[in-house]
Amino acid sequence: MLGFTEIDIKQTRFYQEVYAEGAQEGRQEGRQEGEVQLVLRLLSRRFGELGARQEQQIRQLSLEQLEALAEALLDFSSLAELEEWLEQQ
Repeated sequence: MLGFTEIDIKQTRFYQEVYAEGAQEGRQEGRQEGEVQLVLRLLSRRFGELGARQEQQIRQLSLEQLEALAEALLDFSSLAELEEWLEQQ
């Protein structure tokens, strides 16, 4: 490929920046998925199985919203409070 070896390409600034950006995005996605799983487990343990709509709404939350929900769920005494919280998001 134009006389470049794989090592030459991997040493370019462009390749390293793209690789670092992809790795960062992967870590962010992994963290978000982990947060989703934790929140869903905590809610299920507290209130029983959640409805499909509630689970879908939770999966669509940003990382910041998931962190806020993880804190807020400690104060919920019913699923109605979860529903209200999700409606406000």
